[in-house]
Amino acid sequence: MRLVFLGAPGVGKGTQAQRLAAQEKIPQVSTGDILRESVKRGTPLGRQVKASMDSGKLVPDEVVIGLVREKLSSPECAQGYILDGFTRTMAQAEALDRMFTETGTTGLDYVVSFEAPEEEIVRRLSGRRSCATCQTVYHMEHDPPRREGICDKCGGALIQRADDEAETVLARLRVFDQQTKPLVEYYQRRGLLRRVDASESIDQVYKRLLAVVHGTSVA
Repeated sequence: MRLVFLGAPGVGKGTQAQRLAAQEKIPQVSTGDILRESVKRGTPLGRQVKASMDSGKLVPDEVVIGLVREKLSSPECAQGYILDGFTRTMAQAEALDRMFTETGTTGLDYVVSFEAPEEEIVRRLSGRRSCATCQTVYHMEHDPPRREGICDKCGGALIQRADDEAETVLARLRVFDQQTKPLVEYYQRRGLLRRVDASESIDQVYKRLLAVVHGTSVA
């Protein structure tokens, strides 16, 4: 199973990718995690990535493409994967297609587009908090810590990432509208696109996801 998950920041595609990856025993290739790790290391590339993320802009394509190509060539991705956060631009989609051709590997099975209203996405992201120490993510409304501002797992301080602040979220959604939505039409023309309503509960969204990737009906 080789999948791409599309959707605006905060739509929940990462949560669904993690769940499906565990069930199908394939890796979740999250470009967000890869990029944040580069920021944590504080390399020159990491500083470039941080500037883009903090301003709500997309990281340059050549940086992301190189990281993804390296990951997909690893043995752990030989039996399938879920690309979470890639592709985000037409340049990335075309680079992925070239990658399949150049390496002679099997192409994508489906591209799943997770969709939810803008106001729901802003509410989700602005309420998110992350542990500065172990990176565990909480939500002040849906999944709060037992003690305000303190991580349940390690006792670290909870912070709001700069890219989760309301103004930055809106900027990220503008970037998504301009640069990422054309991918929906691109993959739809190729017969790969599957749409999932991501505005419901996590469990209900997962049922819809299973229905589209396995061809079953939603109970």
